[in-house]
Amino acid sequence: MTTTTAAPDRPNRVTSSFTELSRTVRERGLLARTTGFYVTLLAVLGVALAAIVAGVVALGSSWWQLALAAALGVVMTQLAFVAHEAAHRQVFSSGPANDRLGRVLANAVVGISYSWWTVKHSRHHANPNKVDADPDIAEGVVSFLPEHAARARGVKALINRYQGWLFFPLLTLEGVNLHVTSLRSTAARVREGSGRGELVTLVLRLVAGVAFVLWAMPLGLGLAFLAVWGAVLGVYMGASFAPNHKGMTILSPTSRVDFLSKQVLTSRNIRGGWGVNLLMGGLGSQVEHHLFPSMPRPHLIAARRLVRQHCADVGVPYTETSLRESYGIVVRHLNEVGLSARDPFDCPTFHRLRR
Repeated sequence: MTTTTAAPDRPNRVTSSFTELSRTVRERGLLARTTGFYVTLLAVLGVALAAIVAGVVALGSSWWQLALAAALGVVMTQLAFVAHEAAHRQVFSSGPANDRLGRVLANAVVGISYSWWTVKHSRHHANPNKVDADPDIAEGVVSFLPEHAARARGVKALINRYQGWLFFPLLTLEGVNLHVTSLRSTAARVREGSGRGELVTLVLRLVAGVAFVLWAMPLGLGLAFLAVWGAVLGVYMGASFAPNHKGMTILSPTSRVDFLSKQVLTSRNIRGGWGVNLLMGGLGSQVEHHLFPSMPRPHLIAARRLVRQHCADVGVPYTETSLRESYGIVVRHLNEVGLSARDPFDCPTFHRLRR
């Protein structure tokens, strides 16, 4: 990981050439909507969701229910990916239609506040990996910056010391965290005079989901079902988003970097073609997603070839790794950040941040 401090903009060639790249992308139809793809995907996911619900009812008191809980976590994550794409206007040509789909999927199906998430995610896209601007590297249980780890005390300090190794186990709690954060943020908006409908939807969805599970199976098995469901949701979602930026360039609060460089230097792509594209909801093409947020998932792989060559032409480093390599990078980066608080002068990340 490197840090970019206040620096002059890159040569105009980089900025002007991005205009040419954008024109090429548009002329090749890579920004055109692929509604048929999303309708088919949602139909498949809908059938899968219905099959899981039917299976839960049919199995009753059977520990095979936990396999269905894991499957439910996968399907819910895939539906969350589509909600993410709807928020970026990738599904329909109409903004309101995308928002309606996003709200239904996020609020009523997955149980995550669409309003909270879109605000947070928009801030991330505007300033990826920028200190004090990107909420995805804000201070929390896991420290993404050495100064955050240095301030940690008690249990948090202990977690930070080994946070690379603990990162994926901690993700098993992320599903619960997303639901709690959604309810808290929406309740805060209600107190300010908005968000009442969203809060009602989130609460009804939560109550109905828990009630259905506890109706369909004994209490102990039902609680285990909910735990597996939440754990798979958290791990799958976290494991899809984490490789995108963790361990990449960190921008200081005073950085001045052109749009192309800002988005490319802070993002990492995952190799793997259509399989990874489907598995990660298009997030494996993170560079292209950040450069062209409204680009539908089916076009990202074609765009990747154009962007890779463009970056080579203008001298902007373009990062691609395998999924396995990306996880290794994330673990090492988080461990370095955590260790920086314990012994900063022996930590590689500390020295890079001090340049």
